[in-house]
Amino acid sequence: MMDVPLSGIEHTTARRSELFDQLVALFLSEGFAHLTLDTIAARLRCSKSTLYTLAASKDDLVRAATVHFFKSAAEQVEDSVAVTIGTKERLTAYLTAVGVALRPASEQFMTDLASFAPARTVYETNTSIAAQRVQQLIAEGALRGEVRDLHAAFVADVAASAMVRIQNREIFRTTGLVDSDAYLELARLLTTGVGT
Repeated sequence: MMDVPLSGIEHTTARRSELFDQLVALFLSEGFAHLTLDTIAARLRCSKSTLYTLAASKDDLVRAATVHFFKSAAEQVEDSVAVTIGTKERLTAYLTAVGVALRPASEQFMTDLASFAPARTVYETNTSIAAQRVQQLIAEGALRGEVRDLHAAFVADVAASAMVRIQNREIFRTTGLVDSDAYLELARLLTTGVGT
């Protein structure tokens, strides 16, 4: 099979996506607060002007990378749920996949994320979306009789409270559980609670 050359637009889009993936990997590994644009450019082996094609400032770059990370994570999480049957199994798959997606995040990244409002807001928004998804999964399962007939909104609200406490580092401070492990424990708790 012959390789078809990428058009200029496809190449640019592929390069931007590759840069964002590298940027996310760097931030997840080391955090971002201490990194300058010069350092980021050197680590990604690109110019600062290339970084400026991704975002207008370091703050915008951090926010854009955070959005990229959570968008990719959300796609992976939903892919895990899509191939799973049964409400308890889907809840477990969903929350476990959230935990797995957060596993590469270093403590420094999570600390920087909590301290930088634009990135923290992205995490908060994704936490809210995740809580709504948990509510939806429980409500669907209750309608099908796969889980106890319980107040899905209440269970989702409890899950959302736990998710917010995970997101704002309270769970880590009080239990020592990193975010990825806290989501795994939340999955165990919820699936036991909704069991028939």
